[in-house]
Amino acid sequence: SPCDPTFILGCAPCNVICSIIFQNRFDYKDQNFLNLMDKIRENIRIQNSLWIQICNTLPFLFDYFPGIHKTLFKNIADIKSYMVEKIKEHQESLDVNNPRDFIDCFLIKMEQEKHIQQSEFTIENLVITVRDLFVAGTETTSTTLRYGLLLLLKHPEVTAKVQEEIDHVVGRHRSPCMQDRSRMPYTDAVVHEIQRYIDLVPNSVPHAVTCDIKFRNYLIPKGTTIFPLLTSVLHDDKEFPNPEMFDPGHFLDENGKFKKSDYFMPFSTGKRICVGEGLARMEVFLFLTTILQNFNLKSVVDPKDLDITPALSASLSLPPSYRTCFIPV
Repeated sequence: SPCDPTFILGCAPCNVICSIIFQNRFDYKDQNFLNLMDKIRENIRIQNSLWIQICNTLPFLFDYFPGIHKTLFKNIADIKSYMVEKIKEHQESLDVNNPRDFIDCFLIKMEQEKHIQQSEFTIENLVITVRDLFVAGTETTSTTLRYGLLLLLKHPEVTAKVQEEIDHVVGRHRSPCMQDRSRMPYTDAVVHEIQRYIDLVPNSVPHAVTCDIKFRNYLIPKGTTIFPLLTSVLHDDKEFPNPEMFDPGHFLDENGKFKKSDYFMPFSTGKRICVGEGLARMEVFLFLTTILQNFNLKSVVDPKDLDITPALSASLSLPPSYRTCFIPV
């Protein structure tokens, strides 16, 4: 039967993050889990709204006008409270000789550096880091997978070639693993092209310059907030001919081998590159290949009629809603 894959593709990556941070996977009917997922989704919707874009430009408006930003701040506070509670539970049951997850490792490092005045390992930083990993690591991967499946529905010829490569390299008797990727150049190219094409975070996230800097004859004073426009490299027509077209050939050479590109930076670049890049790359590859190994995708409308235009494209490029059939192979 046709289904909207949003829920299942949100739960699965979220549980991966939860297992790393809390050493805990949630049942998909767990009310705490569902509440957290709802708050993340609602915040993404709010952050993409026109009102929030205006307030980001003129932040003093936050203090004087009622609006949906109040809900945004409440959701952030609720998620933070949940993280604080989890950290307290970890503090009470911590075994320094047997760390269970990220929180335990951070707490152990805090104890080791408790006499260092300028240590970065503080409870405040732990709460912020855990919250950021949880929120950023859930919605971005979920959206990439959802958008990726939509593009594969739109381009059945691409899907067929990926499935052919999966059959040849992995077969049917085991699950795909990361070691397979080096022997699957076409699939690797498709995953890269999905991330390039959807341009998930077009404006990246706000950064600040740490000292006065001259850039192309402009002086940017220390502390200035800047947005590195990732869309400008991901859609550079000199590197990617016809950048508005979905074409895995952008990452393949004339011999069909995978071709790296310095312009591929959906995770940003430099010291502030996405901390979860390695995990996200593994998740997207493993989820998509495992789905295509086990299922054929069938669109409920003619693939030519599928709309792949982003539903929202401010802080995050979200795919339009769609339904698909997962038919067991």
